[in-house]
Amino acid sequence: MGNPKFEITERSNGDFMFNLKAGNGEIILTSQGYATKQGCKNGIDSVKTNASDEENYEKKTASNGKYYFNLKATNGQIIGTSQMYASTSGRDNGIQSVMNNAPNASVIDFTA
Repeated sequence: MGNPKFEITERSNGDFMFNLKAGNGEIILTSQGYATKQGCKNGIDSVKTNASDEENYEKKTASNGKYYFNLKATNGQIIGTSQMYASTSGRDNGIQSVMNNAPNASVIDFTA
């Protein structure tokens, strides 16, 4: 089992994004697109700051019946979205994983 990490990548449209990966390599949170790399890094800092507060998680159900969550900053802006889960317990475990992994995750920049 490795260490949790944020991975910064560049989308085909030139925007920057990050994925938070748990120690097992599974993606547990994905960001929106950011116009600048610094904006993306600020988003990572926001995740690290807001991840430990359960009140910042918005539990959702997709139109296909799957479950997911959004992590929001204190200003209400979505800073990350989970994968889809088959059950509410899977989603809740995903939230716990972000809470446990995000605050001390390293940052790897694949765009350099």
